[in-house]
Amino acid sequence: MGVRRRQARAPATTRQPEKAQGQPGLVLAHFGQISLVEDTQGEVYRCATRKNLPRTVCGDHVLWQASNPREGIITQVLERETTLARPDNNNRVRPVAANLNQIVVVIATRPSFEYGMLDRYLVAAELMDATPVIVVNKSDTLDDESRHKLEQRLGIYRDIGYAQLFTSTRTTDGLMELHRQLKSHTSILVGQSGVGKSSLVQALLPDLDIRIGALSQVTGLGRHTTTATMLYHLPDGGDLIDSPGVRDFTLCQVPAEELARGFREFEPFLGTCRFHNCLHISEPGCAVQDAVRKGTINEQRFRNYDQLVTSMSKLPKR
Repeated sequence: MGVRRRQARAPATTRQPEKAQGQPGLVLAHFGQISLVEDTQGEVYRCATRKNLPRTVCGDHVLWQASNPREGIITQVLERETTLARPDNNNRVRPVAANLNQIVVVIATRPSFEYGMLDRYLVAAELMDATPVIVVNKSDTLDDESRHKLEQRLGIYRDIGYAQLFTSTRTTDGLMELHRQLKSHTSILVGQSGVGKSSLVQALLPDLDIRIGALSQVTGLGRHTTTATMLYHLPDGGDLIDSPGVRDFTLCQVPAEELARGFREFEPFLGTCRFHNCLHISEPGCAVQDAVRKGTINEQRFRNYDQLVTSMSKLPKR
């Protein structure tokens, strides 16, 4: 499934004006003032960040210098190719993870998924040029009738080209396909509480407890390590970012014209409306609204777009 180049809404980290020195590293996690940085040999160091540098997030590529055994200092945060971000309580952009290229949205029959939340994740993926994947977990709880109904609900996403996988950690159904989907990608698993995301992570990383224990020794944070956004290397290739904090997701504020580009089925009609600044809500001569009336664009998806535009207009300007 191809993706189009788009500018991510979260601001990319700027390169520092002075030439920093150090060896390349990958941020596996960030705890307050401390980052866990993996070197090119796979060794992990507890690193502080120079005060003039931006805050690091999981997935950042950095330059760093060793200071003590297993400790160091980050001297430069390299420019991010992509950033998944969400607003804080004051509507400020807070990056969650960097340099990922796939967002895996996990849903289940219980709790029942919400179209609005699913669309917010998909729009975020589209705007940051990441591949979106929908995973329906706990598929072993579905009988033929309930699975058929769920497939019908998800049909609008299948019709516009979003990959869908049905998985079960109890029967292992679909786990091989999920492994293949994650291979060669840097992916983040997201989803609301209760969909079985933690069980999926454990199934994908059978030695997860050992890995967490080893990282806890480096950080000295013990059990708090499990509450942080963390990057893990998958056995078959690819990286997996587990973010316990990304459950109910809100989009950062974006202009309506850019928000429309987060709905991939709108794209053939963008730029063909009567007015160049059309918001596709109630303007006359709108090609998007006309496509909705003709059934080319799903009405539920259009309603979700309308709600997002309305909610964005009520946010204080940054």
